[in-house]
Amino acid sequence: MLKFKPGFLRAYFVCGSQDLVPNDNLYRVVGQALEAGITAYQFRDKGTASQFNEDERFKVALRLRKLCAEYQVPFIVDDDVKLAVALRADGIHVGQSDEKIEQVISEVGNEMFIGLSCSNETELKDAEQVRGIAYYGCGPVYTTVSKADASPVIGTNGLSRLVKLAHRPVVAIGGITTKTAKKVRQTGAKGAAVISEIAQSPDIFLTVRQLKG
Repeated sequence: MLKFKPGFLRAYFVCGSQDLVPNDNLYRVVGQALEAGITAYQFRDKGTASQFNEDERFKVALRLRKLCAEYQVPFIVDDDVKLAVALRADGIHVGQSDEKIEQVISEVGNEMFIGLSCSNETELKDAEQVRGIAYYGCGPVYTTVSKADASPVIGTNGLSRLVKLAHRPVVAIGGITTKTAKKVRQTGAKGAAVISEIAQSPDIFLTVRQLKG
């Protein structure tokens, strides 16, 4: 297991089969993103557009977990403690509507690092009272089409406020592109988490380089 470092958040790629362009391959996209220099990968495969059933999802995730280990890039599972434990993931990311953060910490806090989504000051202040969280995912900074249940957009001003309040590293999430990544970094966020910007990029190497600045 990789121990958490704030540098992991610099170019944080979130992707599942539902995020790909038609007829593309998740192994190709994640493999190329790793080669291009992403600093973390979150396996988030869910929803009606997912191409996998439960058994297939585990096999795919296991293969991607091994691929991440080859590059020494943390493999993070979205919102599924059972899957994260079975894969011996480096980390797990939890949303506000997912399993209670205190429960996740009690289940896996000694086995992997934990990230928590916080979209407003109330959520972040509450999270600051909880021991065992490694980082926050804050946003959506911009409008996003990748999450149907996304919270209201907070903009870079809202992100700046959350970064100032936080005593833990923040990765910005939601609608971030290569054109806005620099503005996002200027808020003090340690990096950006993106989905379609890499998953649907015609040139993953160039996209990752521009995201990293």
